[in-house]
Amino acid sequence: MDGSGRVTSGEKQNATLLPRGKFVDPDLTATGETRARVPLKGVETLWFNTGTLCNIECENCYILSSPTNDALVYLTTDEVRGYLDQIEARHAAGSKRWPVTEIGFTGGEPFMNPDMNDMAEAALERGYKVLILTNAMTPMMRPRVKKGLRALRERFGDALTLRISIDHHTADLHDRERGTGSFDRMMRGMRWLASEGFRLDAAGRTCWGETDAEARSGYAALFAETGVEIDAQDPSRCILFPEMDDTVEVPEITGACWGILDQSPADIMCATSRMVVRRKGADAPAVLACTLLAYDEQFELGATLESAEKPIKLNHPHCAKFCVLGGGSCSA
Repeated sequence: MDGSGRVTSGEKQNATLLPRGKFVDPDLTATGETRARVPLKGVETLWFNTGTLCNIECENCYILSSPTNDALVYLTTDEVRGYLDQIEARHAAGSKRWPVTEIGFTGGEPFMNPDMNDMAEAALERGYKVLILTNAMTPMMRPRVKKGLRALRERFGDALTLRISIDHHTADLHDRERGTGSFDRMMRGMRWLASEGFRLDAAGRTCWGETDAEARSGYAALFAETGVEIDAQDPSRCILFPEMDDTVEVPEITGACWGILDQSPADIMCATSRMVVRRKGADAPAVLACTLLAYDEQFELGATLESAEKPIKLNHPHCAKFCVLGGGSCSA
């Protein structure tokens, strides 16, 4: 800086050479390399976040769901229908970006939302497969909800799948994450769903120091013992998610990483999915890049499906650890 307080050209040049923090610049990594982007290949799964309220508060919830967190408020059936209409409108406009076959519902706990069964019905009636992520506990087991689920099962059969969160195949470790007694309550819900003939999947965590084979063996024993028809060896039916911890050091993904890692951006989750949320106090829902980044504004893509067709810059640790390096996807 010279005597007048102005920054000199030499200082500007030196400043550009200083290392930046990771995941700061949407276009460049901390080392100045071009950040990787993921173009939209075509949305196969459109997710709806039904709201962040949940009946429990997990030790490590990526979206901070709890009995008090209403940062994302309940979506309504009319709002879901509006986005289903938009899919049809994009097709009519000649867009090939929305070959949607599946509608996913996540939370929070989706069955906290009083419109959950109606929203699922709205999607099923249009011929979509529907996937609901649930902890299979008290909200799902209310008589009104069970009656509605039975009706959906009778009308639509295996077009409806419920994916049950089972953080570990033992009660001790599952309860360590979700609270004392949560394993038994989840098991009651899962047994009821199995007895009613619902198509079920499971989702667990990989943070317990087990190999993939050990974890799947444990889940297989659990499913066999309880008579639940889930193939624990099928990664699309028993999904083991890598842990997401913002405090853990992870590398940034550059454009060159695709070749180095022998991966294609077309295989990353945001190439084939988007998520709709309604923020507390917002006038309308918004479309986000994916299910994992509900609070980071740089991943908010506008209010419409058309506005959400832009490429996604992988400027978050979850992009690196969960999706690129972890191979994670919230769809099957």
